[in-house]
Amino acid sequence: METPRLAFLFDLDGTLVDSVYQHVLAWRAALEHAGIDLAIWRIHRRIGMSGGLFLSALMRETGRLLSADDVAALQRVHAETYQSLLSQVRPLPGARELLDFLTEAHVPWAIATSGRREIAVRTIAVLGLSPDAITLVTRDDVRHAKPDPDLFLTAAERLGVDAQDAIVVGDSVWDMLAARRARALSVGLLAGGYGQGELELAGAYRVYQDPADLLRHLDEVGVRTFPTPLLADD
Repeated sequence: METPRLAFLFDLDGTLVDSVYQHVLAWRAALEHAGIDLAIWRIHRRIGMSGGLFLSALMRETGRLLSADDVAALQRVHAETYQSLLSQVRPLPGARELLDFLTEAHVPWAIATSGRREIAVRTIAVLGLSPDAITLVTRDDVRHAKPDPDLFLTAAERLGVDAQDAIVVGDSVWDMLAARRARALSVGLLAGGYGQGELELAGAYRVYQDPADLLRHLDEVGVRTFPTPLLADD
């Protein structure tokens, strides 16, 4: 019987690039622009879910109703502010090395983010990647974003694999929940600010510090080819 083809489905912010806190600051600026005062830690806890759910949760917590125009204005200010902070965003340690190794090992991978394509394209450029050269799935491509499974299911379909044979790598509980609903194994990274216990309770099979740590432990998640530096060190 043929072994199912392994694939990796990566979140973007807080997983491959160190951009979570820039998004937090961008959302705070957008909320302040709308006259909404919300503690910054509450914003951080929602990063990773879809913008629509984020704003729905915001309305529930503040008791404020937002019109369609309000929502559009919030999203516009968020995008503009994030763009102004993009020069601060860096790849997380080992991110590009991990993607390069998987490519060289013929392990398919995709990036699936709850962000809009306009922002995602600018963010992956930090990694030196072009949207035309990789499989990139954004909020614009699906009906529902995380914690719904649509992003990961679509990414797996585009890679030509079954989501149940894929490993989702993310930094938030929303990634883990979406992976569980897609029936995929999930691996959590601490780089986005969630704790190991939170990620494990949400369904993470393994938790690592960042992409570099995952690269050093690929054998633990089913990759049978090892990076050369690891073998040299052993």
